[in-house]
Amino acid sequence: GDQESPPGSRFVCTSLPLDAVGAGCPLPPVPMQGGALPPEEELKATVLQLRETVLQQKETIGSQREAIRELTGKLSRCEGTDGKSAGGAWKNEVGKGKDTMGDLPRDPAQVIDQLSRTMQTLKDRLESLEHQLRANVSYAALPSDLREMLQRRLGDLERQLLSKVAELEDEKSLLHNETSAHRQKTETALNALLERVSELEKGNSAFKSPDEFKVSLPLRTNYLYGKIKKTLPELYAFTVCLWLRSSASPGIGTPFSYAVPGQANEIVLIEWGNNPIELLINDKVAQLPLFISDGKWHHICITWTTRDGMWEAFQDGEKLGTGENLAPWHPIKPGGVLILGQEQDTVGGRFDATQAFVGEMSQFNIWDRVLKAEDIMNIANCSINMPGNIIPWVDNNVDVFGGATKWPVETCEERLLDL
Repeated sequence: GDQESPPGSRFVCTSLPLDAVGAGCPLPPVPMQGGALPPEEELKATVLQLRETVLQQKETIGSQREAIRELTGKLSRCEGTDGKSAGGAWKNEVGKGKDTMGDLPRDPAQVIDQLSRTMQTLKDRLESLEHQLRANVSYAALPSDLREMLQRRLGDLERQLLSKVAELEDEKSLLHNETSAHRQKTETALNALLERVSELEKGNSAFKSPDEFKVSLPLRTNYLYGKIKKTLPELYAFTVCLWLRSSASPGIGTPFSYAVPGQANEIVLIEWGNNPIELLINDKVAQLPLFISDGKWHHICITWTTRDGMWEAFQDGEKLGTGENLAPWHPIKPGGVLILGQEQDTVGGRFDATQAFVGEMSQFNIWDRVLKAEDIMNIANCSINMPGNIIPWVDNNVDVFGGATKWPVETCEERLLDL
């Protein structure tokens, strides 16, 4: 056959019987014209052929993976005692090489351990090959090119290993930081929630006095609102008073609404669009002569009685309007839901952002009777403090939702100066 292997072909490893070349690493016979050669000549010819093969393979190896496979195959030849074991070692090492250089497991510890074992195996086999060559061939005939290339390739593989380890460590560190940040954010939110729940369970006010707070609804949305925990009994008359401040345009929206099953507009105070402020009782409407959208604090009181549907409207202690026939002889139904800042289309829900109250409110109180004009004046000018006997303004009776907030309120005298 030809002495040279065609470019791109794989180096074929075969072994000799042990009695053909004596002890040591068996090398394949080189077929030559002229019959069998003495063992020494045959060994030299093999070394020369090995050098030529290595030079050809240096030119044809296209990637790190192919180089490792070729070198592993050559090492397998020199380690095996028969063609079958060499072939098996070749097959195993190719499989191992593929597993190492292919898709790596995601666990950094497994990757590092696997690559380290492969490195150590290749180094051990190189040392074993050099030892056998030194024992059987003179040093001058040793294929130094092969040894240098193996050492260079192993050095490259070692650098790749260190680079992969560094990359995996960076990924691990980044993931750890992201997880820690997420856990910290979650714990902060949970702690805030637990504190709020504890505060509500104890019923303690966060303010100096249980009634010295205001509810802030700064955006026109369908999800910011306050809710009164208590409901109303059946009422034949009522007075509702509150302080409010708003400069929303057009219209301040709905300061409060009371809805019952079957009637979403049982009691509603609303200034919507360019309409005047309106009082709705059982979905009947009365327009009120109030002007409260100038961004200043105002004290508002509304009285109503089922007898002839009489109503009165007070602003800052003064009666500005009165009327009758607003849902006459209709008692206010009990058991409904009282919402601050939104108009209800169903009991406790289906809010409309265009009807939302924008601003601040405080001292929302309800009585089950028509207050005297004198009492309303005294409340408005800070002479007396009269909590509602049906709905009083206390912190633990008002919940806020959707980003609505409670804040300490200005003193009654400061609100008066704002008029």
